[in-house]
Amino acid sequence: MDKITEEVLIPFLFEDIKTSERPEIILANVPEFKELMMQYECAIMEVNTKLHVLNNEFSHMYQRNPIESIKTRIKTPASILEKLNRRNLPICIDSLENGLTDIAGIRVICPFPDDIYNVAELLTNQDDVMTVARKDYIKNPKKNGYRSLHLIIEIPIFLASGKKHMKVEVQLRTIAMDFWASLDHKLRYKQNLKNSEEIALELRECADIIAGVDLKMQNIRKKIQ
Repeated sequence: MDKITEEVLIPFLFEDIKTSERPEIILANVPEFKELMMQYECAIMEVNTKLHVLNNEFSHMYQRNPIESIKTRIKTPASILEKLNRRNLPICIDSLENGLTDIAGIRVICPFPDDIYNVAELLTNQDDVMTVARKDYIKNPKKNGYRSLHLIIEIPIFLASGKKHMKVEVQLRTIAMDFWASLDHKLRYKQNLKNSEEIALELRECADIIAGVDLKMQNIRKKIQ
């Protein structure tokens, strides 16, 4: 492994990372990178708090929760480097902040499809939340059957040095959509599948069935209410 000097790291160029056998280890120990990851953690906490407040308020008003669970994650250094390389972006702080929008991620699991849209609207209507991008894979599923509502939002965090706006990816799914996506990921990435086309077709059929069950359960809930 090449020795990375402090002089190389401070300009955020990280050029020697490209020649290292374990570049993710070098990146993870760059002070500026560690500070940026801390800021993304703060952004996740901000969004997480907003979601919990909405969930509690909804529970108080309607005696049920529109959010079943919330999962958060920060991309690993290895994943960040892989995505920068895939997009032919330079390895620098500017690329991380402006070239990648999903370093900080939150997955919101909802009981019913209409909860997804209600939660998304309540979140993005807040005056300190700006919607950067929105992709609706529920109304327009991917070819493999994947369904989810993806939002890229930008929110302010308040540091000792001042206010800073951070991007966070928010994925909203039903319990059934999350179940399907988890199994699809585990099954699809098995190597050397001789019957991959057949499996892809079956997974798509399962996704359609699950979507139908989601809507039926939602209609049952409305009848009960």
